[in-house]
Amino acid sequence: MSLARVSRLASLRSEVERLETGGSERLFPRVRLGAAGADAALKGGLAQGTMHEVFGAAGAQSAAATGFVLGLARRLTQGKRFVLWIRQDFSARESGDLSMTGFAELGLDPRYIVVVRAPAAETVLRTAADGLACNALGVVVAEIWGETRAFDLVASRKLTLAAGASGVTALMLRLGAVPQASTAETRWLVRAASSPPAASWQGWGFPAFDAELARNRHGPVGRWTMEWTSDEYLFREQTAHPQRVAATPADRSDSAPAEAGRRRSA
Repeated sequence: MSLARVSRLASLRSEVERLETGGSERLFPRVRLGAAGADAALKGGLAQGTMHEVFGAAGAQSAAATGFVLGLARRLTQGKRFVLWIRQDFSARESGDLSMTGFAELGLDPRYIVVVRAPAAETVLRTAADGLACNALGVVVAEIWGETRAFDLVASRKLTLAAGASGVTALMLRLGAVPQASTAETRWLVRAASSPPAASWQGWGFPAFDAELARNRHGPVGRWTMEWTSDEYLFREQTAHPQRVAATPADRSDSAPAEAGRRRSA
């Protein structure tokens, strides 16, 4: 290994150590998600200028994981900064194209989204690193399908350093993969949750996520069922039974249980 390369690696290690120390934690502004339990675990919200990982808990959870990332991107940008969304081609073949109409309904203006298609995971990572160097962006989403050797600890550190230098937040969307060692600030495992109607007139409830915070560099982990409110652009913890429960008929006869028992015995 050349002397220049050894010096570069030492410099990178030093910078990573600086970013990973407890003192540097205060340098990153935080954005409140809205769900009280998650915000408390995150010490006020999701850290900007860092890298976060979101995994679909299983292959069939790609839509839930994508929706969760969309919500994070909306919170981080406040709808006022551009989002660079880089997708691996195989991801589009497996889970379909992104719906700009759906993004708009959930609160992320399609005019602020730049979608890039990449043939392989290596291209996704290179494009993400280039995007993170542009501080005109608010968020860079790197979507990779399946297991890949390209996203190793070195690639992870590179993205972490780039995000820390520019202040642009990196969201790694991993579908059909299992978590590996990385320098991510947080790691989320996301599944779809039931979404009861919020009102009797509402055919569909709010999008709901079973979100597990499996890694948190500077705080505890946890698991919450969170709804995304498309009008307030916030996550909130889902109540146990938000829908109404049918009342007992007022004219029901008290003798009904006894008569039913006689019919069964006969």
